[in-house]
Amino acid sequence: MEGTEWNDGPAGEDFLLYTIEEERSSLISEGTARDCRLKSNWELGEPGSDPVSKFLDKPATGVTQSDMIRDSNVQGPLEENEATVSLPEEPSHDSSALGYWETDISLKLIMKRQTTGLHDIQLQDMLRAKLRILENDCGEVVVLLSELSARLLSIHSDQDLIIITFKTFEEIWKFSTYYSLGLVSHCMENTLLDQGFWLNCLDEEDIRIEVQISDESLKVMCKSLLLQEGIFFVKYPFSFQQNEENDQQPKGNDLVAVDKPKSGSHLSGKSLISGKKISVPKSYMELLVPFHQWFFKRHSESIGTLNNMAAEFPHPLGQGSCVAEVNYEGVGPEELSFRVGEKIEIIGFLSTCLQWFLGKNEANGRIGFVKITHVKPEDFTPLANDLLFIDEEEKYYFTEQDKFTEEDSLEMLKQMTQTDISVVYRMDTLNPQHEEKEEKQTPSTQELELLKAKLSKAVSRLEEEKPTPSVNMRESVEQGSVSCDQEDGLDSEEPWLLVDHTGKLDNLEIFHRFLVMLNNEEYSKHFKHLYDSSFSFLKSIFHNFCEEEEVVRYLEVAREAARKRQMQWAQTRICFLLGRMCAKKFKYSQARVYFEEALCVMKGQFTDLFLLIALYTNLVTIYLKQKNKEKCSAIFEKIAALLLGIPNYICTTEMEAEVLNYILGKAVLSENKHAEARACFLLAKLHINLKEYEDALPFIERLQFLRNMLMLESRTSLDFHFTLGSLYYQKCLPNLAISCAKLACIQPTRTLMDCLRGANFVTKGTSKLCGMGRLSSTIPVQVVPYLKWAVSLANILKQDHISQGLCHSLSDIYKLHGMYGKAIHYMKMAINTDVFTSTEEMVSLLISFAWLHIVNSQAAKAVVFLSTILESPSVQNCPVRQGIVYNMVAISMRRMGNVKEAAKNYHQALSISVVSGLKLNQAITNANFGLLCLWLKAYRISEQFLLKSIHNFCELTNVASEANFFQVLIILGQCYIEQELKENGKLCYEWALLIALKANLIENQVRATQLLCQFYNSIIPNEAQCIIYNEFLLHLTHKLADKELEGHVLQNTSQLYLNLRTERAFRSALEYTKRSLGIFIDLEKKEMEAYAWLQAGKIYYLLGENELVDMYLQVAQDAAVCTEKLDFALEIFEAAGDVFFNGSGDREKAVSFFRDRALPLAIKVENAEVELRLCNKLTELLLHVKTYAEALEYAQTALTLSVTLGDTLNERVAYHRLALVHQSLGQCELAEHFYLKALSLYPCPVEFDEEAIYFVRVYVQLGDMTFYDLKDPYDAAGYYHLALAAAVDLGSKKSQLKICTRLATIYHNFLVDREMSLYFYQKARKFANELNIRRLNLSPAQYYKTVAQAPSKFLF
Repeated sequence: MEGTEWNDGPAGEDFLLYTIEEERSSLISEGTARDCRLKSNWELGEPGSDPVSKFLDKPATGVTQSDMIRDSNVQGPLEENEATVSLPEEPSHDSSALGYWETDISLKLIMKRQTTGLHDIQLQDMLRAKLRILENDCGEVVVLLSELSARLLSIHSDQDLIIITFKTFEEIWKFSTYYSLGLVSHCMENTLLDQGFWLNCLDEEDIRIEVQISDESLKVMCKSLLLQEGIFFVKYPFSFQQNEENDQQPKGNDLVAVDKPKSGSHLSGKSLISGKKISVPKSYMELLVPFHQWFFKRHSESIGTLNNMAAEFPHPLGQGSCVAEVNYEGVGPEELSFRVGEKIEIIGFLSTCLQWFLGKNEANGRIGFVKITHVKPEDFTPLANDLLFIDEEEKYYFTEQDKFTEEDSLEMLKQMTQTDISVVYRMDTLNPQHEEKEEKQTPSTQELELLKAKLSKAVSRLEEEKPTPSVNMRESVEQGSVSCDQEDGLDSEEPWLLVDHTGKLDNLEIFHRFLVMLNNEEYSKHFKHLYDSSFSFLKSIFHNFCEEEEVVRYLEVAREAARKRQMQWAQTRICFLLGRMCAKKFKYSQARVYFEEALCVMKGQFTDLFLLIALYTNLVTIYLKQKNKEKCSAIFEKIAALLLGIPNYICTTEMEAEVLNYILGKAVLSENKHAEARACFLLAKLHINLKEYEDALPFIERLQFLRNMLMLESRTSLDFHFTLGSLYYQKCLPNLAISCAKLACIQPTRTLMDCLRGANFVTKGTSKLCGMGRLSSTIPVQVVPYLKWAVSLANILKQDHISQGLCHSLSDIYKLHGMYGKAIHYMKMAINTDVFTSTEEMVSLLISFAWLHIVNSQAAKAVVFLSTILESPSVQNCPVRQGIVYNMVAISMRRMGNVKEAAKNYHQALSISVVSGLKLNQAITNANFGLLCLWLKAYRISEQFLLKSIHNFCELTNVASEANFFQVLIILGQCYIEQELKENGKLCYEWALLIALKANLIENQVRATQLLCQFYNSIIPNEAQCIIYNEFLLHLTHKLADKELEGHVLQNTSQLYLNLRTERAFRSALEYTKRSLGIFIDLEKKEMEAYAWLQAGKIYYLLGENELVDMYLQVAQDAAVCTEKLDFALEIFEAAGDVFFNGSGDREKAVSFFRDRALPLAIKVENAEVELRLCNKLTELLLHVKTYAEALEYAQTALTLSVTLGDTLNERVAYHRLALVHQSLGQCELAEHFYLKALSLYPCPVEFDEEAIYFVRVYVQLGDMTFYDLKDPYDAAGYYHLALAAAVDLGSKKSQLKICTRLATIYHNFLVDREMSLYFYQKARKFANELNIRRLNLSPAQYYKTVAQAPSKFLF
């Protein structure tokens, strides 16, 4: 998009955006939506503003509120009194604004509740969050739109918009088709809604995404693309016909092909009716809809000129009878003669887009072609909604092409519910959170009695129903196979007629049986072999013939024999076969002779309509091949009437499409939607018969659209969504295929098999979905609504065997995603169906039921259920099942804290696994033993059991055991680390990672990598290894499509690089921080976003790019304010100041962060600890900048707060800082007081060397201040003595040297005590010799002058 269309924001925002974008173009997506969101971050726009209302007030480019239409889940437009949401009509096109070129289309996405039609704000926020993520990583949307034949321009999450464009007319035609069929919204659901929606938010079909598109934008863009490509078709309506005759003037109701349009008021083109070049005024023309444009672009040359003489008849399509209005004598034998008032019965049905129909004169029983203009309706039945295909076989033609039977559905459910729970032991886990939630409640007595009764009843019933091979069963199987063969058609039957190739053709008697069989006036089902397009008679009747030439020779002699015996029907059919054989060899002239002979012999008889249709179709094909327009035009309309009006005719030639295309063109010209639908059906059927599935697809799409538009009143109308879905699968368009299944299953007329078939579609297609962006599980969550609909219908229909599989599947899905409550509910429903086919199936369900209670923290209930199961004879007779139950009981006991019973049951389970030789179960039991010991902190015993388990796993080659092997290695690694065997623990984690990589277990790879990151971060710090594993973890998060986890990993990696303290590392840290910032902005994680802004500001500070530091820190504070969490905002405010406070430059900038923002907020939230800390920091900073008066205020506040909090350490610090402030202000007496106050708070005697050092320094400071500032050598000497005592206690010779030197100077120069002066001088000299100091300066003039200039600035 160009120009102002991208710049919707206010002009005043440009400068703020420029300053931040100039220095980091890679932080946020280059799309407009991200730019707008950054602006909102800077300006702190009004929180909670509704983007939907913004969109309605100020639509995006090309969209107006009045133009918004819906892409609904329910097909077709409705009557005014209908309450259901309607589909948009297919975009119509007029001639206005042909010069305006639309460059983009806006898709507005709205979450709505279908029952109320109301906008769901909560789900809209969820959708908007997904769109924000896709702004940066739009790969899923690009692939989806590519499937929809569209191209992505941008995503605007703040307005819930996706902007698309098209490059060719074919692209916009396909997209508009998908949109008009209601497929686009469901495709968006597959891509934009996550697993949580399908599992939690879905309430039947109530929630949906509604896609709104500007109808005007679609029309204008379609026009512009048609103008680009140069050829398009327009209609000149009858109402605008001119009175004056002119060859260049189009006639009324004309179709015109415009080529290379030019500017001006008229367009020149070629009429499809007259074939002449004409000029069309732009103001009167109408563009055809996209499907019609595509059809005429592809088939206008083969159609030729269309006859626009449409019959005036009150109904466009129907059946029944008519009354003749004129006397008419048939021109040929095929035309019907009649008198005025005679009643004519319509054979098939009548369509007004053609001139003829096939009728029967009730007066004489003759059948022939009748012109529609010669009759008027009487006892006429207009085409009802369910009569588009009046023949039952036609109704179910497409269903038969892709059968989905009850057996298929049961097999699908069997695949969904495959489990090894009755064969393989389950492994326990240590999860303190689950154990805290452990329920002690046990099942009621009534519940247990019901379970026992169900068990005993099922076992007894199954024992009675044990199948035994019998004659009756074999007979039923044989009968079933025969009936199936019969249903499949004639291909599996014995050939109806076999021609012997051994006889001589001179003997005409050998043709007797052949001629008799063919000389049947009526149609027989066996004649289908003769008429079909596959020449199947060559493989059935003439399969003994080696060469086709032999067949032709045989038929030629048979034809002569039929002629001599005057067997006209045999002669007719043989001529037909000879004509087909000649046409197959491209001998068209000879074929035409045979076909014309056949028609001549028939003499206009219509007893075998299928033969008549076959003859006319093949003859028309020959005329078209030979370009014999005169003869072709004579019969073309008649064969068109036969193909359109006679149901379930037999396709005999591929060229039949030419006639059907003509019919479709006539239907478009006459605007007869019913005839158009019939023609689309026949064309789709023809192409599917010829295995031309891609050619059939557009006609089925149009057929479904017309069905939606014409048949909404009917509750039993035909539906072609599954046929469309199958064809989309063949074209690798899984989103469209699944959307078709959804549309088929939300119809009010849906059946149980429809829902099961829809589930099968989803199961097949979810793995191919481009929009999932995540790993698909064994059973995709998108199948949940289909299974729920099917359960509801199965319960109504009492189909318990299907209901059981459905409930079992739903239980497995919810268990897989940790929703154990719902899983238990559906498993209970599955058990209650009580239609078990075997004891193994029953026991497997009951064991699964118990295991669900265990993982749902209901171990007490599980123990009771398992005890009941253990009493069952089917379990007692199977050691493996006993081991399964013992193992689960042990797990339950461990979770209940009963260690003794747990160990006892584990031992029994282990013994059974050893006896049965099942290594996998042995490995799992040893692992469970090890986990039990680890839970008891018995590390050595736990290690032994876990090592045994690992040895067992190493002996296995089954890939299915890798997940359990991984768990054991993780547990052993934790065991080693808790024992401080760090290297062993690391090896276990690395081994586990290798196992997960080998088995392609992505979630386990993530877990192992996280543990290794934690290991190298805190257990054995190694920054290089930690960075390597964090980089790999980042790669795994891309596979999982877990954006939140990716953001956290990016932040951790950034911190690792930051710890390296090099400029290159800082640059890498900045890159990772910006990437995490983009993710957290998309996810609207304001807290993490604030941390990321803060981290980026800190890194810029370390890099010395100070002009950006303030900006990033300001945005971090603003983001913290947006969370409306004052404590969090206070944390960010303080951290922003700490960037300067803890740095080496511009420390004074921290004052404004602490004083102006953090401290007032700390006072507001009454957080005294933070307030104290801030006062201490402000005191130090103000001392640093020599603002002593203000520093004194904060120092006094810090002292008051520390006393109030009773914090002795901070109180000592406060006294010390207060002393420093007073000393800096020249108030030495107060400084001395506060120094002594700080010293008095220390415990006596001192415990740490640090305390002794502090005493030394403070007493020296007091001595210097008293001697030089207060001029009191006596008190100064006392402080120096105390400092010397602390230094002696510390054992610091250097400190003692300095203090003795000062004491020697005082005693020598001021106190005049030669003995003490000599004493301290000698001690100083001794320390100097020991410290290798050659010269000792006792003169106070130079040294003490520098010392006394300023007090010492040191921190505690």
